[in-house]
Amino acid sequence: MNVKRRGLVAKLRPAVLPGPDRALPLRYRLRRPPLTGFRRPPRVYGRIGDLEVRLARSKSDIKRAQKLRYRVFYEELAAIPDALAQMSRRDEDSYDPLCDHLLVVDHGHVSKARRPWPRKPRVVGTYRVLRQEVADLNDGFYSQGEYNIASLLERRGRSCRFLELGRSCVLAPYRNRRSLELLWQGVWTYAREHGTDVMIGCASFEGTDPYQHATALSFLHHHARAPEKWRVAAHDDRFVDMNMIPASQIDPRAAIRSLPPLIKGYLRVGAYFGDGAVIDHQFGTTDVFVILPVEAIGERYLAHFGAADEFSSQASEALRVN
Repeated sequence: MNVKRRGLVAKLRPAVLPGPDRALPLRYRLRRPPLTGFRRPPRVYGRIGDLEVRLARSKSDIKRAQKLRYRVFYEELAAIPDALAQMSRRDEDSYDPLCDHLLVVDHGHVSKARRPWPRKPRVVGTYRVLRQEVADLNDGFYSQGEYNIASLLERRGRSCRFLELGRSCVLAPYRNRRSLELLWQGVWTYAREHGTDVMIGCASFEGTDPYQHATALSFLHHHARAPEKWRVAAHDDRFVDMNMIPASQIDPRAAIRSLPPLIKGYLRVGAYFGDGAVIDHQFGTTDVFVILPVEAIGERYLAHFGAADEFSSQASEALRVN
């Protein structure tokens, strides 16, 4: 049925409009774009200038994060896309629907798509986060494919809430202190919201030859290996010994300078590292496992756990890009 009003044709269809406590049955409603007032507001965790960190709130947001990951991992770095990724130009897997996705967006740069509604700001950074209660109901944590996380979860029991961090990337022009600061402000605020005790995940060196990173890997093994209660080892069939150079032959300052910015940032806020590296041939990287107990952050950087902006102001120095 069509109804003409003021020269315009509005198509009508049966529908139910939800109210705050109950559904209000209507026989027909106008088929039109949803009003802005009825859209879910974004979960914003921080902002610096035009840059903002928030949670993805739609499938469209997640697709934009996947496109950014494809651009960084497959076009800029050495990851090898499968046929599906080549067609879609997105980095996606079965874990994406289970995770929350933190986005850094640039409000000073909007998309060029031709749409009748306001254009979207550019996604320039992303982090994928997976809570333990969600992982337990599905296939576990993503990094379980490389490291024996089950042993750590069994040792810690129900006394710890784990949060897995992964798929971190930032668009090349935005790889600076501000973007890292915002990403970590988002991670920290999200962790506080969900009562996280420990953050875990894999971080990467470029390339599949671990001996090119012998100094850095050996430094992490000798000076930042997790204590026994937090120790995680790579699976036997993927284990690459990180103890390549004796501790006495390592220049700590040179070793720290050779670390990738993200791994350097983890180290400076108090992270530990697992036993053994793992070669990821699909992504063209050498991976290490990161364990970051919240208590370690408190001991090494924070006198007390303050608000997110308090963490950000102190972490920005820890996470500076050299």
